[in-house]
Amino acid sequence: MAMKSNSAAWDDQTPRDPLGYAVSVRDRDVLSMVRRALEAEHCQLAMQPVRTSKPGYPVAFYECLIRLMDETGRVIPAAQFMGEVEETSLGRDIDAASLKFAFQLLKQNPSIRLSVNVSARSLGDAAWRRVLDSELASAALHADRMILEISEDSAMQLPEVVIRFMEEMQPFGLAFALDDFGAGMTAFRYLKDFFFDLVKINSHFTRNIDKDPDNQVLAKALITVAHQFEMFAVAGGVESQAEADFLISIGADCVQGYHFGVPKFSI
Repeated sequence: MAMKSNSAAWDDQTPRDPLGYAVSVRDRDVLSMVRRALEAEHCQLAMQPVRTSKPGYPVAFYECLIRLMDETGRVIPAAQFMGEVEETSLGRDIDAASLKFAFQLLKQNPSIRLSVNVSARSLGDAAWRRVLDSELASAALHADRMILEISEDSAMQLPEVVIRFMEEMQPFGLAFALDDFGAGMTAFRYLKDFFFDLVKINSHFTRNIDKDPDNQVLAKALITVAHQFEMFAVAGGVESQAEADFLISIGADCVQGYHFGVPKFSI
């Protein structure tokens, strides 16, 4: 039987798509860095202010955004891993770390409120629940200053789980925010069953709203729906005073975006 040439053997053992192979190796390396960062607690929360529409724009609360650092102390860009881990056990671990560090910040800063992002899948995760249950069992209760943000897409994947969790948490004073409102086409029938205290309108509908008639109609409709269900409306992604002025004029209760403050590691 004729033997394969060396070049043929090399071709059998080498990926046919070198770029795809390089990307897969990079992704594995990034996920390994994320795991090591979580294990070593090389994590920190950046906080972005959410401001009320009142004169002077006082801060209503801060949204916590987790930052993971590699061995050199550099931040691992979230864009490189969040899409990969969002629906995995690693994503649950990130949610648990975010909640843990957010409660620590509440203890250190008794005058502020914080929001932290959580996937609907994490609500039943053992590690995430241990962090929450430990806090709820603590004598120094801070839950009434915590807001849990659940994206519209995540909430609609497991609506019954989210509703049951909200019912369970009602006695503890936790607040809930529906993030990316309008992006995932929430079935409005669920809004009557959920217990969201506020919605955060997706930035797609607020961008250039002072100049975009379509966004003006859509944002106004979303704010009207929020108010009908007795929820505060937060306009996200605000990058100019003109956008802020228009959003406030159509009823936005709070504004958030780079125009009002970038995420920072200190308040």
